[in-house]
Amino acid sequence: MVTTYDGNPQKSIEKLADSLNTTIIPPEWTKFVKTGPSKERPPVQENWYKLRAASILRAVYLRGPIGVQKLRVKYGSKKNRGHKPEKFVKSSGKIIRDILQQLEKAGLIKYQKDSVHKGRIITQKGRSLVDKTTVKENGKI
Repeated sequence: MVTTYDGNPQKSIEKLADSLNTTIIPPEWTKFVKTGPSKERPPVQENWYKLRAASILRAVYLRGPIGVQKLRVKYGSKKNRGHKPEKFVKSSGKIIRDILQQLEKAGLIKYQKDSVHKGRIITQKGRSLVDKTTVKENGKI
């Protein structure tokens, strides 16, 4: 069986976003919001919220335990500041927190604070969902 470490990340995230269709419900404000202070406009894709949720679920699978701050750094980008040099800026934390809360409510991730490293980790249900939707480079598995 192919795990998420072996598969194509782009295709796997798109397929995982399709399988999260019933689990993740985008809020009304997602039509108007930017994904971070470094962006000038809102995302163009209609399903950007579900793609971000699938990407966050995969990031928790690969890097867990992980928190909101590390995910903000992961999704951050450079801000165009005119004549001044570009500067790295973290992404929006509200979007990441909302997605993590929805994934926790669905039972795909859970919060762990027992060990030295606290943060969200993936549950067995989430692990099986991510592994089932992993796509190999040369086709579906």
